[in-house]
Amino acid sequence: MPGRSPFFAPAVMVGSGAALVLLSLVVLGHLSPVVGTTAVLGVAGITALALRTARGRSEDETMSEPPSTLDASVAKFASILTEPCLIINDRAVLVHANTAALQRFPRAQAGDPLAFTLRDPDLVTAIDAAFESKRPQRCEIHIATPNDTWFRAIVAPYTPDGRDGVLGVITLHDFTAQKRADRMRSDFIANASHELRTPLTSLMGFIDTLQGPAAKDAAARERFLAIMRSQSERMSGLIDDLLSLSRIELRQHVRPTTPVNLNLLIREVAESLEPRLGETGITLDLLLPDDPVSVTGDRQELFEVVENLADNAIKYGGDGGRVEIALVAGASRAGDQHAITVTDYGAGVAEEHVPRLTERFYRVDAESSRKKKGTGLGLAIVKHIVARHHGQMSIRSRLGEGTRVEILLPR
Repeated sequence: MPGRSPFFAPAVMVGSGAALVLLSLVVLGHLSPVVGTTAVLGVAGITALALRTARGRSEDETMSEPPSTLDASVAKFASILTEPCLIINDRAVLVHANTAALQRFPRAQAGDPLAFTLRDPDLVTAIDAAFESKRPQRCEIHIATPNDTWFRAIVAPYTPDGRDGVLGVITLHDFTAQKRADRMRSDFIANASHELRTPLTSLMGFIDTLQGPAAKDAAARERFLAIMRSQSERMSGLIDDLLSLSRIELRQHVRPTTPVNLNLLIREVAESLEPRLGETGITLDLLLPDDPVSVTGDRQELFEVVENLADNAIKYGGDGGRVEIALVAGASRAGDQHAITVTDYGAGVAEEHVPRLTERFYRVDAESSRKKKGTGLGLAIVKHIVARHHGQMSIRSRLGEGTRVEILLPR
């Protein structure tokens, strides 16, 4: 049974004492029987109201008591959960929050309305439905600040043994990572579709033109065919990068085991870039140690890393006239990592863009990138390959000072 309020005993004592005094005055003749009886009935009514109020306060205070007093089994259940658990009464007042909930919501405090901790219309609807139907209800909660966070919530009504009130047990499962992955997947599909649709639309337009007005115009035909070839190469490059990214992601958690000589690999990349260098007039400098430097890795993927970085440096930093690829053995403080750095001395990138350069399809200047046949996937591929090799990647760039990308690979 609920414990008595501290107001209960005083209410009884005051009411009884007042009634006795009035009856004594009637007996001694100081009050008429009619007035005395009316006064006694009034005191009795006031006393009854006071007792009812005291009892109501007692019940409210009982519902706000710590769960160890309220129901030890509920508190124990909440304490062993690794996910946030909030317990409320039927007025949506917080009764208890487990450790995981307090870590997630530090301001949660027993006795406060749940809205002080979680304010979500779908959760309110689920709580009302759970108390009304006496059945568990589910919903999703989105907390926009300070970071986008998503929870799956289950609201389960529970009646403690020996209590009249019903509690609501709210458990929360954080599925933010899944939500972000779904959003990234949707964005990726949308971006890939857009990137493929643009050259495809161009091709279809030129085909219609060649079949119609320019069917007999030899000069226009040659010009359009050259553009169509360029657009086809752009689509081919994009598809190649998409397939490469997909292949790398499939093997993301499989660490490579083959020894790779980085000196030879970098020289082979330089040789493959000679036609590009000849077209642009850019100088490629190699700074390699005399002794061979090897890592355990996937040779084809590491070749793709250096090639992508060098190609980007030529493509976007070539106005500096020089690109540099350096290899340093034991570059980390512990000496257990080798460093490959690719540096250009071109226009550089504004600092606010640097953190996003490895995002899929992110371009500082989309139009310029397309003209240079960039797919927007090169650095994303590099990032995934480096992660598969348990390495690290860093980018430094400033406007007017060029860009430097460093890859650290374990021995």
